Amino acid sequence: MSTTTTEELSATTLLRFATAGSVDDGKSTLVGRLLHDSKSVLTDQLEAVERASASRGQDGPDLALLTDGLRAEREQGITIDVAYRYFATARRRFILADTPGHVQYTRNMVTGASTAELTVILVDARNGVVEQTRRHAAIAALLRVPHVVLAVNKMDLVGYEESVFAAIAEEFTAYATELGVPEVTAIPISALAGDNVVEPSATMDWYGGPTFLEHLESVPVSHDLAHCHARLPVQYVIRPQTAEHPDYRGYAGQIAAGTFRVGEQITVLPSGRSTKISGIDLLGEPVDVAWTTQSVTLLLEDDIDISRGDLIVPSKDAPPTTQDIEATVCHVADQPLTVGHRVLLRHGTRTVKAIVKDIPSRLTLDDLSLHPHPGQLVANDIGRVKIRTAEPLPVDSYADSRRTGSFILIDPNDGTTLTAGMVGESFASPEPVKDEAEDDGWDF
Repeated sequence: MSTTTTEELSATTLLRFATAGSVDDGKSTLVGRLLHDSKSVLTDQLEAVERASASRGQDGPDLALLTDGLRAEREQGITIDVAYRYFATARRRFILADTPGHVQYTRNMVTGASTAELTVILVDARNGVVEQTRRHAAIAALLRVPHVVLAVNKMDLVGYEESVFAAIAEEFTAYATELGVPEVTAIPISALAGDNVVEPSATMDWYGGPTFLEHLESVPVSHDLAHCHARLPVQYVIRPQTAEHPDYRGYAGQIAAGTFRVGEQITVLPSGRSTKISGIDLLGEPVDVAWTTQSVTLLLEDDIDISRGDLIVPSKDAPPTTQDIEATVCHVADQPLTVGHRVLLRHGTRTVKAIVKDIPSRLTLDDLSLHPHPGQLVANDIGRVKIRTAEPLPVDSYADSRRTGSFILIDPNDGTTLTAGMVGESFASPEPVKDEAEDDGWDF
């Protein structure tokens, strides 16, 4: 196990990253190798993996078992659920989301990458860039993940040939650049043998870049959200009504972005009512300032009507409220999303009724062309939608806020998540047509 001290960890930064790729590209093996070679595995965990591997007739430990923890995953040999792992080196702390590669579980990749600052897309050197590779690149672009690593795995099975790596890196980088991915770093690896994962490869001396871990430790990550639009979705109204605090009324939630200060003028949306912050409680103690990701309770000068689902924002920086939302979405359910579909839309802590008014386009992954007005989106499709909500919502552009610029669509009948949406995101749009759901008689 790593001997990194508490003092050393306090000086490190945190990187959230996710892995993605097709089935059998070696994601779980890469993660297992990373944890093993960086000495981030407890002795009893490694012993359990060695026993499990031996029982399956394997000569050495199958490092993929360090992440494929579900019994169904071990039996099938594929990753099904998002496996989160926490580890640290002397230079940085990490939260890793190992996401499934099977096309059926693309929805889980969306979940894992939605909060990531870096996405690792694995490619089997024998197969090169395939459809699932392109889909994962498109999702990373839509989610505005700042950094993308192309890990060309199984280089040992292609003789460690530089030309094979170069061709795959060139094809993927060109595709990702067209999608608008800001940065791609390509690294040739063999997760099974350990080449260029933690230690430099002795068999790929033609590669002069960083190892996989070196890149993870050195990639710039900005957590300075002080200048972002401050947003607090209200999760709970606290009224203890104790003898000590008979008039206490606080509005609790996790700050989605920005900073709030005592004395600041705020507006509550969608009502539009304004007041000032009279106090901020953090972990039961009063503070003057609170910022992104902290869970706090705001106390306000005036007694105004606020409930779960409302959004507290600085009055000088309030987003517009609207009932008409245009967004790019990734459809994740087996049930198609169709024009006229009645859904629930969850934005922050608020859930409202909504109607899909139009589906202007669907993205074709092969050449990034747009299929105009497909009428529906099926599982794993990426497309544009126009949605009308029953109540006004205060939404930011996803480009401004990954938290308050995103939403999900839910089936009102069984609660199934249908679609993940990014407000305002678009590759391009065809010419508009008449709103097909315009005259259906629904009154919102």
